[in-house]
Amino acid sequence: MFARTERLALRPGWAEDAPALFAAVADEAIVRNLASAPWPYTLADAEAFLAAERCLTAPSMLIFRRTLGAPQLAGAIGFGRRPDGEMEFGYWIARPFWGLGYATEAGRAVIAMARDSLRLSRIQAGHFVDNPASGRVLQKLGFRSAGVVQRYSAGRREAAPCREYELILDSGEAAAADDCVADARMAA
Repeated sequence: MFARTERLALRPGWAEDAPALFAAVADEAIVRNLASAPWPYTLADAEAFLAAERCLTAPSMLIFRRTLGAPQLAGAIGFGRRPDGEMEFGYWIARPFWGLGYATEAGRAVIAMARDSLRLSRIQAGHFVDNPASGRVLQKLGFRSAGVVQRYSAGRREAAPCREYELILDSGEAAAADDCVADARMAA
Protein backbone atom coordinates (compact mmCIF):
# COMPACT_ATOMS: atom_id res chain seq x y z
CA MET A 1 0.00 0.00 0.00
CA PHE A 2 1.02 3.57 -0.66
CA ALA A 3 -0.13 6.87 0.84
CA ARG A 4 0.75 10.52 0.46
CA THR A 5 0.11 13.17 3.07
CA GLU A 6 0.85 16.87 3.12
CA ARG A 7 4.52 16.31 4.04
CA LEU A 8 5.10 12.57 3.73
CA ALA A 9 5.10 9.64 1.33
CA LEU A 10 4.45 6.15 2.71
CA ARG A 11 5.41 3.11 0.68
CA PRO A 12 6.64 -0.45 1.10
CA GLY A 13 10.37 -0.82 1.75
CA TRP A 14 12.55 -2.05 -1.08
CA ALA A 15 15.94 -3.79 -0.97
CA GLU A 16 17.72 -0.61 -2.09
CA ASP A 17 16.34 1.16 1.02
CA ALA A 18 18.51 -0.96 3.34
CA PRO A 19 21.35 1.57 3.84
CA ALA A 20 18.92 4.42 4.59
CA LEU A 21 16.83 2.19 6.85
CA PHE A 22 19.93 1.10 8.75
CA ALA A 23 21.12 4.71 9.14
CA ALA A 24 17.70 5.85 10.39
CA VAL A 25 16.91 3.10 12.91
CA ALA A 26 20.34 2.05 14.20
CA ASP A 27 19.91 4.25 17.27
CA GLU A 28 19.55 2.64 20.68
CA ALA A 29 17.02 5.30 21.73
CA ILE A 30 14.72 4.05 18.94
CA VAL A 31 15.39 0.30 19.05
CA ARG A 32 14.82 0.03 22.82
CA ASN A 33 11.22 1.14 22.22
CA LEU A 34 10.51 -1.54 19.61
CA ALA A 35 9.38 -5.05 20.48
CA SER A 36 11.22 -7.06 17.82
CA ALA A 37 14.22 -5.07 16.55
CA PRO A 38 17.52 -6.29 18.03
CA TRP A 39 20.27 -4.15 19.50
CA PRO A 40 22.78 -3.53 18.13
CA TYR A 41 20.87 -3.11 14.87
CA THR A 42 22.95 -3.96 11.79
CA LEU A 43 22.74 -3.47 8.04
CA ALA A 44 21.98 -7.22 7.81
CA ASP A 45 18.96 -6.64 10.11
CA ALA A 46 17.71 -3.88 7.78
CA GLU A 47 18.19 -6.14 4.75
CA ALA A 48 16.35 -9.01 6.46
CA PHE A 49 13.47 -6.72 7.46
CA LEU A 50 13.08 -5.50 3.88
CA ALA A 51 13.33 -9.03 2.43
CA ALA A 52 10.70 -10.49 4.78
CA GLU A 53 7.48 -11.61 3.15
CA ARG A 54 4.62 -9.25 3.96
CA CYS A 55 0.98 -10.11 4.33
CA LEU A 56 -1.29 -7.95 2.18
CA THR A 57 -3.69 -7.54 5.09
CA ALA A 58 -0.91 -6.31 7.40
CA PRO A 59 0.95 -3.66 5.38
CA SER A 60 4.24 -2.18 6.54
CA MET A 61 5.57 1.02 5.01
CA LEU A 62 8.56 3.29 5.24
CA ILE A 63 7.85 6.96 5.97
CA PHE A 64 9.63 9.41 3.69
CA ARG A 65 9.77 13.15 4.21
CA ARG A 66 8.95 14.78 0.90
CA THR A 67 11.51 17.40 -0.14
CA LEU A 68 12.36 19.38 -3.25
CA GLY A 69 15.16 16.84 -3.78
CA ALA A 70 15.36 13.18 -2.88
CA PRO A 71 12.90 12.04 -0.19
CA GLN A 72 14.42 11.43 3.27
CA LEU A 73 13.63 8.26 5.19
CA ALA A 74 12.03 9.44 8.44
CA GLY A 75 10.68 6.21 9.92
CA ALA A 76 8.41 3.23 9.43
CA ILE A 77 4.76 2.47 10.16
CA GLY A 78 2.33 -0.35 9.67
CA PHE A 79 0.56 -3.38 11.04
CA GLY A 80 1.48 -6.80 12.23
CA ARG A 81 -0.34 -9.76 13.73
CA ARG A 82 0.13 -10.32 17.43
CA PRO A 83 0.48 -13.90 18.70
CA ASP A 84 -3.21 -13.80 19.72
CA GLY A 85 -4.17 -12.92 16.10
CA GLU A 86 -5.14 -9.32 16.82
CA MET A 87 -3.92 -6.63 14.43
CA GLU A 88 -1.31 -4.31 15.96
CA PHE A 89 -0.36 -0.82 14.78
CA GLY A 90 3.24 0.30 15.25
CA TYR A 91 5.68 2.94 14.11
CA TRP A 92 9.04 4.56 14.79
CA ILE A 93 10.51 7.90 13.77
CA ALA A 94 14.22 8.63 13.25
CA ARG A 95 15.70 10.96 15.86
CA PRO A 96 16.24 14.00 13.53
CA PHE A 97 12.48 14.02 12.91
CA TRP A 98 11.22 13.71 16.51
CA GLY A 99 8.71 16.33 17.57
CA LEU A 100 7.67 17.35 14.05
CA GLY A 101 4.32 15.53 14.01
CA TYR A 102 5.33 12.95 11.42
CA ALA A 103 4.14 9.96 13.48
CA THR A 104 0.69 11.51 13.90
CA GLU A 105 0.47 12.55 10.24
CA ALA A 106 1.53 9.11 8.97
CA GLY A 107 -0.67 7.43 11.59
CA ARG A 108 -3.78 9.21 10.34
CA ALA A 109 -3.10 7.96 6.81
CA VAL A 110 -2.50 4.38 7.95
CA ILE A 111 -5.58 4.32 10.19
CA ALA A 112 -7.65 5.51 7.22
CA MET A 113 -6.24 2.53 5.28
CA ALA A 114 -7.17 0.21 8.13
CA ARG A 115 -10.73 1.48 8.16
CA ASP A 116 -11.39 2.09 4.46
CA SER A 117 -9.25 -0.45 2.57
CA LEU A 118 -8.45 -3.23 5.04
CA ARG A 119 -11.91 -2.97 6.65
CA LEU A 120 -10.51 -3.63 10.11
CA SER A 121 -12.94 -3.23 12.97
CA ARG A 122 -10.33 -2.86 15.71
CA ILE A 123 -6.60 -2.32 16.04
CA GLN A 124 -4.30 -2.50 19.02
CA ALA A 125 -1.09 -0.65 19.82
CA GLY A 126 1.25 -0.19 22.72
CA HIS A 127 4.23 1.72 23.99
CA PHE A 128 6.75 1.07 26.71
CA VAL A 129 5.81 3.25 29.67
CA ASP A 130 9.19 5.01 29.63
CA ASN A 131 8.34 6.32 26.14
CA PRO A 132 5.37 8.64 26.87
CA ALA A 133 5.76 10.51 23.56
CA SER A 134 4.42 7.42 21.77
CA GLY A 135 1.44 7.40 24.10
CA ARG A 136 0.65 10.99 23.17
CA VAL A 137 0.73 10.07 19.47
CA LEU A 138 -1.61 7.13 20.04
CA GLN A 139 -4.02 9.32 22.01
CA LYS A 140 -4.02 11.95 19.23
CA LEU A 141 -4.95 9.15 16.83
CA GLY A 142 -7.94 8.20 18.97
CA PHE A 143 -6.55 5.11 20.72
CA ARG A 144 -7.85 4.41 24.22
CA SER A 145 -5.77 2.94 27.02
CA ALA A 146 -6.43 -0.74 27.78
CA GLY A 147 -4.04 -1.28 30.70
CA VAL A 148 -0.39 -2.11 31.32
CA VAL A 149 1.29 -5.46 30.63
CA GLN A 150 4.86 -6.75 30.60
CA ARG A 151 6.18 -7.05 27.04
CA TYR A 152 9.47 -8.32 25.73
CA SER A 153 11.74 -5.91 23.83
CA ALA A 154 14.49 -7.50 21.76
CA GLY A 155 16.42 -4.21 21.88
CA ARG A 156 16.33 -4.16 25.68
CA ARG A 157 16.79 -7.93 25.89
CA GLU A 158 14.15 -8.06 28.61
CA ALA A 159 10.50 -7.45 29.34
CA ALA A 160 9.35 -3.99 30.35
CA PRO A 161 6.00 -2.41 31.29
CA CYS A 162 3.98 -1.62 28.17
CA ARG A 163 0.80 0.45 28.06
CA GLU A 164 -1.68 -1.22 25.72
CA TYR A 165 -4.22 0.69 23.59
CA GLU A 166 -7.06 -0.12 21.25
CA LEU A 167 -8.95 1.74 18.55
CA ILE A 168 -12.43 0.65 17.50
CA LEU A 169 -13.02 1.42 13.82
CA ASP A 170 -16.46 -0.06 13.12
CA SER A 171 -18.76 1.95 15.35
CA GLY A 172 -19.67 5.45 16.44
CA GLU A 173 -16.70 5.23 18.83
CA ALA A 174 -14.30 5.49 15.88
CA ALA A 175 -16.08 8.61 14.64
CA ALA A 176 -15.85 10.11 18.12
CA ALA A 177 -12.12 9.36 18.18
CA ASP A 178 -11.73 11.18 14.84
CA ASP A 179 -13.54 14.18 16.33
CA CYS A 180 -11.08 14.18 19.24
CA VAL A 181 -8.18 14.25 16.78
CA ALA A 182 -9.76 17.15 14.90
CA ASP A 183 -10.36 19.03 18.18
CA ALA A 184 -6.73 18.46 19.22
CA ARG A 185 -5.52 19.81 15.84
CA MET A 186 -7.58 22.97 16.24
CA ALA A 187 -6.36 23.51 19.80
CA ALA A 188 -2.70 23.21 18.83
